[in-house]
Amino acid sequence: MEKKESSKLNIAIIHPDLGIGGAERLIVDAAVELATRGHNVHVFTSHHEKSRCFEETVSGIFPVTVYGAFLPRHVFYCLHAVCAYLRCIFVALCVLFMHPTFDIILTDQVSVVVPLMKLKKSSKVVFYCHFPDLLLAQHTTVLRKIYRKPIDYIEEITTGMADLILVNSRFTASTFAKTFKHLHARGIRPSVLYPAVNVGGFDKRLRENVEYLEELKNLADREGVSHLVRFITSCTTTERNTLLSECLCVLYTPKDEHFGIVPLEAMAAHKPVIACNSGGPVETVKNGVTGFLCDPCPQEFSTAMANFIRDPQMSETMGGEARKHVTESFSTKIFSQHLNGYLIDVARRKRE
Repeated sequence: MEKKESSKLNIAIIHPDLGIGGAERLIVDAAVELATRGHNVHVFTSHHEKSRCFEETVSGIFPVTVYGAFLPRHVFYCLHAVCAYLRCIFVALCVLFMHPTFDIILTDQVSVVVPLMKLKKSSKVVFYCHFPDLLLAQHTTVLRKIYRKPIDYIEEITTGMADLILVNSRFTASTFAKTFKHLHARGIRPSVLYPAVNVGGFDKRLRENVEYLEELKNLADREGVSHLVRFITSCTTTERNTLLSECLCVLYTPKDEHFGIVPLEAMAAHKPVIACNSGGPVETVKNGVTGFLCDPCPQEFSTAMANFIRDPQMSETMGGEARKHVTESFSTKIFSQHLNGYLIDVARRKRE
């Protein structure tokens, strides 16, 4: 009993926007699992819309506190990164001055809050890097390059100030080393923590989401297949499960995706996956066992799809292997064990 009490931690989680995307699902899963293990967990964010969020964030499993919702997300669809920094800094300052000390402060996506949280001398700061933001941002014009230069520098320096860095795949870990060369040269290497199964969502507040959906609809019209295509945005868990139960396999088309949660969702639902032979799916999909890994071209994807159409039994067999694979390697239980172990270890280093 005494040992159990000594491992009970006070944990703060800082996340920019608690919506219904993949990053949010990860944070919610982390909070739920840590709270279930007896830790005191408190989530802080700059936005939490109760009509558009994961149900665990309003069920009382852990408290959610919002600071800075009045701050803008952009200025005339520009300066997104600066606004995100300002919102997260505001949240961090509120946590710093208005809340007691935490054993662990877990933050993700925006690393600029790391040095602020380090001001809580008795706390250890853990940063979860989904993927280097400087690789996701556009550097297409001279003005954009000038705009991004200080932001990219701040991202690298502040990421390296964390007591522990976690990433979502070995692919992201290798990309991290190639991108943050200064940190890699100092021997700073992240630990891999695979996410549990979760779901992303369409956010109409994001201009690129709206534009991309419209582009896909226009493409379907031009190809004359719009009557055969359904565009479902932010489907409910029930709708997702129904769709998965009715399909032969799931296609996942992104190339060099840093992790890719959709393949895990599909395999958890006993469905094989057809994905690109690059990035995260290489680590999650067993080629020829739980699905097929293909070069990113129509010919290879169509050939893989035809295999399942010709032999539906193959879908069932691979689906069974897929479910077993996810349960053994990527379940919420495995995620919980690894995350809990990382945080207890870093907290122990604090005490020593």
